[in-house]
Amino acid sequence: MSELTTPQLPERPQRRGVLIGLIAFLVVAVMAVVAVVWTTGDDDPQARTVRIGTTEAGAPYWATYRELAAAEGITLDVVSFSDYTQANPALSQGQLDLNLFQHLLFLANYNVANSDTLTPIASTYVVPLSLYSRKHGTVEAIPDGGTVAIPNDPTNQARALLVLQQAGLITLTGGGSVLSTPAEIVAEESKVTVTPVDAAQTVASLSSVDAAVVNNNFALNGGLDPSTALFGDDPASPTAEPYINAIVARADTKDDPVLRRVAELYRDPRVTSLVEAESKGTSVAVERPADELAGILGTLSDTIRAAG
Repeated sequence: MSELTTPQLPERPQRRGVLIGLIAFLVVAVMAVVAVVWTTGDDDPQARTVRIGTTEAGAPYWATYRELAAAEGITLDVVSFSDYTQANPALSQGQLDLNLFQHLLFLANYNVANSDTLTPIASTYVVPLSLYSRKHGTVEAIPDGGTVAIPNDPTNQARALLVLQQAGLITLTGGGSVLSTPAEIVAEESKVTVTPVDAAQTVASLSSVDAAVVNNNFALNGGLDPSTALFGDDPASPTAEPYINAIVARADTKDDPVLRRVAELYRDPRVTSLVEAESKGTSVAVERPADELAGILGTLSDTIRAAG
């Protein structure tokens, strides 16, 4: 009889080894994904929407500004405001991430009056504050006893008074300051009287006064040609520091890299060339570091507090 042999069954799969191999595969896959994210993250800011408030939303440069931001995964949601009093509270309350409409003196006045800490993260430009007239062709032609309209908000009002003093139309007590008011006009040494009106109404007032000091954006929106201004202050002068316009954030978000990148994109020549064209060549680009802007803002705020 032949010897019987027990058939050899196939070996069972080594489940432990398969499990270990699967885990190793998953670890490698996850590490690969992390590596891709890590290597691309530095060049691509976190994609998100940034809400930015302005009083000049209709300006042509916004389309280009949006495109540059979109190319980096940032959607600029531009929120339009009809006057100067709305955009800072909206930023402070978190309705906006940034705003772009004001100079440093305006911001200092707002912060002091509201115990707020809104902070400039980038400078943009300085524009002149100019004197216009529809009745007279020169400053000298404005008659004795004439009336000049000026903006009634504190910062633009003080600057307007300084413009009128530089033009030889009024004299201010002690030479005036960034906080001057109409009460400081020395009547017996001044050629004209002033009528404070809402800044947005200065162009409309030209039909009823001898001249008006008009902010650049309202002048352009109102169809005034800056080249026809009778007089304007010098935006390149060191005395123009309080009037440097800025992109502003809340203090707790001032170092946000996405907001910083949005501010940097404003300085792209494709944007600044359109800003200059929109201002009809009157704007003067300013590039000052954020810490210098904060220093100027701090000095102005201290001046305002001391005067209060």
